[in-house]
Amino acid sequence: MHAPVNIQLIGSEVAIIWDDGAESYFTGQQLRAASPSAETQGERDIFGHQYGGGGSRDFTGVEVLGWVQVGNYAIQFNFSDGHRTGLYSYDYLRKLTAP
Repeated sequence: MHAPVNIQLIGSEVAIIWDDGAESYFTGQQLRAASPSAETQGERDIFGHQYGGGGSRDFTGVEVLGWVQVGNYAIQFNFSDGHRTGLYSYDYLRKLTAP
């Protein structure tokens, strides 16, 4: 698993430099739309019923206001629309930038 060595907010983008030298760039609306939270993605109970995840998918204008690193495995972003519950694992963030 690769880990970020530097995270910066550059204009309206979040830039991440990884320990292998790779660079990732995300807009706030990209990150918000990809939030792995139950609120955004939904979750299923043991009977297969879907809860959450059915809300608005238009995150135009949403910006990243800040972030905290969670342990040695994830980043939690704070968004301008008040959302801050998704934990973006390092592996998940790398997959979001894969072609």
